[in-house]
Amino acid sequence: MKIAVLTKAIPKVDSLKINSSETWIDDSNVKFVMNEHDTYALEEALLIKEELDNNSEVVAITMGAQKSSNQIISEALAKGADRGIIIENDTKITDPLVFAKIFSEQIREEKFDLIFCGLASYDLGSGQTSVLIGEILGMTTATFAIGTKIESNHIKVKKELESGYSQWIRMSLPASISIQSGLNNPRYPSLKGIMSAKSKEVKVKTIDSNFSEMQGFTKFFVPKNEKQTEYIEGDVEDVSNKIIDILKNELKLIT
Repeated sequence: MKIAVLTKAIPKVDSLKINSSETWIDDSNVKFVMNEHDTYALEEALLIKEELDNNSEVVAITMGAQKSSNQIISEALAKGADRGIIIENDTKITDPLVFAKIFSEQIREEKFDLIFCGLASYDLGSGQTSVLIGEILGMTTATFAIGTKIESNHIKVKKELESGYSQWIRMSLPASISIQSGLNNPRYPSLKGIMSAKSKEVKVKTIDSNFSEMQGFTKFFVPKNEKQTEYIEGDVEDVSNKIIDILKNELKLIT
């Protein structure tokens, strides 16, 4: 079983500032960590590998600047991933389709049986990457996985539904699946794992094609935390008319 885990370096949220051009965060002095959702995806892949115990392989893959990417891949290798792939890219990509196209182009030749990724990234939160990659590579896809079980050339996935319900589905391999947080307990790197990570293979790739983004962000800003209280006085008719006017003309909630 050959399993890819897509991971992402995201900025630690305790000290974020918007850059001067208001196009992204100022990441010059920001500490990056592995996207929390991805830690569950990595753990699920490692658990499957340990359960099968048949020369299965877990490959951690990330895309981004070299410094933050090295940190994330090193963490994944220390936890138990067998090798890593870094797709070097200093451009701030925000279009999930472009993400998916680049990942698909770079990993197509690997012919993975399973591709896991976290449900969404904490910085952009689109939650579309796994489905798009599955579609591009011709894989079966599932989202909101809260349980997995390998069966021969298939995988059973327990999908989280609304109102506390869930559903088991049986999917053929290869498959691309997004993992919901909370289905396992992500491990910490051990000292042995940290030492062995230094000798594991990490392949660095570059983006070969130019992709134009179809969607993106035009401006980043911190919402103003302002409160304003207005007292409406008068008889019932005056108050009613004033409330309607506010809802219609100021808040644009009714037409």
